[in-house]
Amino acid sequence: PREAVWHGLIRKNHGCTHFIVGRDHAGPGSNSQGEDFYGPYDAQDLFREHQEEMGIEMVDFKHMVWVAERAQYEAIDEIEDKDDITILNISGTELRRRLQEGLEIPEWFSFPEVVEELRRTKPPRNKQGFTVFFTGFSGSGKSTIANALMVKLMEMGGRPVTLLDGDIVRKNLSSELGFSKEHRDLNIRRIGYVASEITKNGGIAICAPIAPYATTRRAVREDVEAFGAFVEIHVGTSIEECERRDRKGLYKLAREGKIKEFTGISDPYDVPQNPELRVETENVDVDNCAHQVLLKLESMGLIKG
Repeated sequence: PREAVWHGLIRKNHGCTHFIVGRDHAGPGSNSQGEDFYGPYDAQDLFREHQEEMGIEMVDFKHMVWVAERAQYEAIDEIEDKDDITILNISGTELRRRLQEGLEIPEWFSFPEVVEELRRTKPPRNKQGFTVFFTGFSGSGKSTIANALMVKLMEMGGRPVTLLDGDIVRKNLSSELGFSKEHRDLNIRRIGYVASEITKNGGIAICAPIAPYATTRRAVREDVEAFGAFVEIHVGTSIEECERRDRKGLYKLAREGKIKEFTGISDPYDVPQNPELRVETENVDVDNCAHQVLLKLESMGLIKG
């Protein structure tokens, strides 16, 4: 209730003369026993008590429900024949769930034009942009899985897919950067920014950098999640297996001291604590790994099976 008064004072300071206070305005919900902290109209009562002193008038808004038999909205507190009628209501939380999952929104709830606009601005999860972020040692199989995933997602269609592979980004986006911690962080933040823009505009970004530092990965997650889902995939191939493969000869150079600050040899790798998925390529082929990622995306509602 006090938050409603605070909100009213802020509006008053910005020149408003009236302020709408709804049912359970800014309410914190229920406690662990399922009991409401405040009554549904406590905020309105407190605001009404202080509105003259504040100099801003409240426009109270009651809890409205749809009465099927009368085909109209009515304030629930003013309905006297509740036992003899059908009362329908959709909460804000339920509306968001229906929009997110692409479910039907009843005709009685709103005008078709309003629902259409809501669906346009808040498309279902399987039509929103998202980012798949692979992380792991050099040679772990990140790029190979990322390419296989890209092909599968492009075959599905519906959304543009962009691959932001570590080598591609180094060549086209971060060619002036070295491999110090500061430069590696900056490289990952650039990848995160591009991925967030792709996500914001309804596309799918697939990123496959080493991204050794947890704090930087967390920052990228926050950037992306402002616009859509962030799916972190830890490719947990062991350092021994990556060094055995060593297709580029980088581990050999690192062991010889010719490459400084090499992840896994002379520089740490922060293993993800709570990634959306872990895969490894030592005993599982690439197609299987890509399929695991697809199943995870499907379980999150980001793609349809």
